[in-house]
Amino acid sequence: MGRNTRKRRSPLAVRAIAASAALAVAGGGLVWANFYASAGESKSKPNATLAAAQVATIACPDVGQKLTNVPRQARAGVAKELALLDRQITEAYKRLAETRQAQSRDAGFVNNAILGPLKAKRSATIDRIGINIRRVGGQVPQGMAQLATCQSKTDQAQTNAGGAQQGGQQQGGQQQGGQQQGGQQQGGQQQGGQQQGGQQGNNGQAQGQGGNGPVAGDFININQVQPNGGPKGVNGNGLAANGNGGSRGTFTTNCGNNKNEIRNSDNVIVAPGVSNGAQHQHDYVGNQSNNAFASDQQLANAQTSCQNQGDKSSYFWPVIRIQDGTQDIDQGKPGGGQDKNVGKIVEPNQVQLKFVGNKRGPVVAMPQALRIITGDAKAFVNGLGNANTNWSCTGFENRVVTDKYPICPQGSSVVRTSFFQSCWDGKNIDSANHRTHVSFVKGDGSCANGFKAIPQLQVRLVYSVPAPQIQNGQVKNAYAVDSFPENLHKPITDHNDFINFFNQNTMNKMVNCINNGQNCQ
Repeated sequence: MGRNTRKRRSPLAVRAIAASAALAVAGGGLVWANFYASAGESKSKPNATLAAAQVATIACPDVGQKLTNVPRQARAGVAKELALLDRQITEAYKRLAETRQAQSRDAGFVNNAILGPLKAKRSATIDRIGINIRRVGGQVPQGMAQLATCQSKTDQAQTNAGGAQQGGQQQGGQQQGGQQQGGQQQGGQQQGGQQQGGQQGNNGQAQGQGGNGPVAGDFININQVQPNGGPKGVNGNGLAANGNGGSRGTFTTNCGNNKNEIRNSDNVIVAPGVSNGAQHQHDYVGNQSNNAFASDQQLANAQTSCQNQGDKSSYFWPVIRIQDGTQDIDQGKPGGGQDKNVGKIVEPNQVQLKFVGNKRGPVVAMPQALRIITGDAKAFVNGLGNANTNWSCTGFENRVVTDKYPICPQGSSVVRTSFFQSCWDGKNIDSANHRTHVSFVKGDGSCANGFKAIPQLQVRLVYSVPAPQIQNGQVKNAYAVDSFPENLHKPITDHNDFINFFNQNTMNKMVNCINNGQNCQ
């Protein structure tokens, strides 16, 4: 249980992408997808031939999301192979960032020297995933071999020249009140993660202190955002208990703000048994023993930072760092500098963990060890099907942006809000792709497919970070969430994780409070 990395407090810097459009993976193909588009809306395909100087990152189909029916006996082996796929992408991305001169001389360099070898490695790994599944009698989804092919991808926040978006990215007012601001347009000068003469000590200018974000186009002054109703879930719904009926109570648990500085770059949900499986640092509150190697029994018997000792649940999210030229203790280490997560970590000033009800009816108890992930750490390259982000500022929380980091005025703090899925299939504590056992409510608040309504977790995090400064197309003192390197620290990659370890008495109290319209702690 000793992989938790202790860290100092610190703020952070990052860049973001226009959430109105991003790459989505569909059957191994890559298409532009509108974040809030319905299934019936059209999606246009971008030009796949990109000038080498425009290439910002690498977009690969997310194999794990295609594996919806992996036998339990195969999941450990499959998880290790999926983590290997992530590391392969990271190494290819690093090579992409380190070979800009070669790319400018040879238009075929990216395909021949980076994407081709990456495809060969991914093919072998995907084959082993199939072997793991078939060995225990499972069926491998068709078309898996096609998922080995990756593509290069531009960063529109970096290269956009005032409205000339590929594939119709600027759609329907989704830019949240004028997000294309000031120094955002860089005319393509700062390309795709260049090191710009030294990653350390450049005050987070242009490409970010780590060479891969943020850029000026990833930020917006909150005063330029029109009021839009506040935080929402991915289906556009606000608070689950809004409305005149249903279960309108709340249950709040106080688990602190990680003053113990419990952090690591593992992910016991997605990559159990894999050290540095997340490739970015998480803050942990609640359960004090969460790492890649923790069993459910160990988590159930762990210490908790929650005031209510009946709550040993694990709540965790990617850290925020400020890129002011200083470093944290993971400089040069996995999950930190080795994975291009640089700058000083800052923990939130406030952490609010609240469970609310369902506007259509009562909720049922969550099973112990239920795992829920909301948002997508790979949304910049995966597309926005699972993205779920809400960024705002204190005093302005009726104005929310999903695809930008807000620049807050003096006296105001940055706010991250996450609404979790609140429908459960009634059987499973997890699923092979960590998604299909839970879902969001429909527009009318009901659960689809026979799923049961459970208490909805809402996480509100408040940070005091210096306001980034944008001058001449450069950003200084930027802040950002940690991310997989190839996702360029985009705000759309924000995500949040929860593993339920309330004891039964406390869970019953929660359900009763919510169903009876009470506000409990």
